[in-house]
Amino acid sequence: MKKVITDPQIQSKPSLLKKWGWLITIWFCSVLALFAVSSLFRFLMTLAGMKVK
Repeated sequence: MKKVITDPQIQSKPSLLKKWGWLITIWFCSVLALFAVSSLFRFLMTLAGMKVK
């Protein structure tokens, strides 16, 4: 089996569009997770009898 040796200088840097894409994706997922946790807390508080008037 051959091993491929890569030269770090030959590898190209990720494009700016790809970096921004990852940033937006991670941000969106964190906002979605925050929404899920806050909705869960609101649901549990409603079950406990705490309702917003």
